[in-house]
Amino acid sequence: MAYMIKAEDCTGCGSCEFECPNRAVRMKGDIYVINPDKCTECVGKFDAPQCVAACPNDAVVHA
Repeated sequence: MAYMIKAEDCTGCGSCEFECPNRAVRMKGDIYVINPDKCTECVGKFDAPQCVAACPNDAVVHA
């Protein structure tokens, strides 16, 4: 399962995009979205998903 960004909580700061090692996060309109086909939840690379760790608003949640 990939992660997703809750639109109502995303401020568009970009923290998640810059921390994603898979380039799965991109801007769509005024918010960021996660491409589930590219998201690996950082398994094998980090102890925690980097988008979750980087988000200051807890907008990134497990889908």
